[in-house]
Amino acid sequence: MSRLYNFCAGPAALPTEVLERAQREMLDWGGLGLSVMEMSHRSDEFQSIAKAAEADLRELLQVPDDYRVLFIQGGATAQFSAVPLNLMELGGEADYLDTGLWSGKAIDEARRFGKVNVVASGKSLAYSSIASQDNWQISERASYFHYTPNETIGGLELFDIPSCSQAPLIADMSSTILSRPVDVSRFGLIYAGAQKNIGPAGLTLVIVREDLLGKAQAGVPRTMNYQLIADHESMLNTPPTYSWYLAGLVFQWLKHQGGLGVMAERNQRKAEKLYAAIDRCGLYGSCVDLSYRSSMNVPFTLKNKALDDPFLSGARERGLLNLKGHRSVGGMRASIYNAVSEAAVDALVSYMNEFDKQYG
Repeated sequence: MSRLYNFCAGPAALPTEVLERAQREMLDWGGLGLSVMEMSHRSDEFQSIAKAAEADLRELLQVPDDYRVLFIQGGATAQFSAVPLNLMELGGEADYLDTGLWSGKAIDEARRFGKVNVVASGKSLAYSSIASQDNWQISERASYFHYTPNETIGGLELFDIPSCSQAPLIADMSSTILSRPVDVSRFGLIYAGAQKNIGPAGLTLVIVREDLLGKAQAGVPRTMNYQLIADHESMLNTPPTYSWYLAGLVFQWLKHQGGLGVMAERNQRKAEKLYAAIDRCGLYGSCVDLSYRSSMNVPFTLKNKALDDPFLSGARERGLLNLKGHRSVGGMRASIYNAVSEAAVDALVSYMNEFDKQYG
């Protein structure tokens, strides 16, 4: 059976080469006669897998030596709690930028542990844009500044790293990490759920500057305490071993592609093709400000909603999967993460042009 083109927002497409290698190694990894899923996380064999994955990730992102890399469970949503519990003193304050649904969820959760100062919100603009940094209301008492560089649902992306606060910068990079180079040294902490550009669901990546460790509130659960996790090299409890292994294969694949600079160029081409089709065809529309259009998640609408079902039905017939928009906003959404090929985007654009000629 041939693989179809998967535009799912997450869990998302994985590189075919990675899945094929995992298939070959499923029953027998390294000639040991057992699967990675059956290994002890304390074994020398899995320790070698874990260390190689971290080393490859550090190389890809050029992670400075004074940062710890944690491979943990709970998804990015768990980090909505872990960040304030580790970085905001009890009853303290933090700055948050509100750019869409996921930053909103982070804000709601942080309010359970302290005061949240919303420096700016795109809500009044239906999250299609955001005010310039000159107009953000920064708190001098903030323990950190949190933002979501890319909103997967609304398709709004901030390409410039905020520079308006002296507090440590915290970023939920679940949907943009590894899509292009990033200056990790600009951040106090980066976290990301794996199921977009890293690997399968079940793994969460945290990259944290060492001076931010050891600040956790007294009541933080042990499995959320960054210092304890770092001290135990992400083995405080049994980690999601198979997801960690697959993430390591993805990191190797990215290196073989030429690194993040190459991926950035490829992703830019994919996004430009897709947005050009949306803007060129009268049948489609995008509500996101041109300056903030996501390079990873491309939501669009058909100007006649009655055509939504025929569009999706025709897409499935052509092997174009998971284009239905999030239930909260409707319409369509094409997620074009690293593993989504240019051929997949070309096929989607061709179908959009064909559909426009028929119904536009």
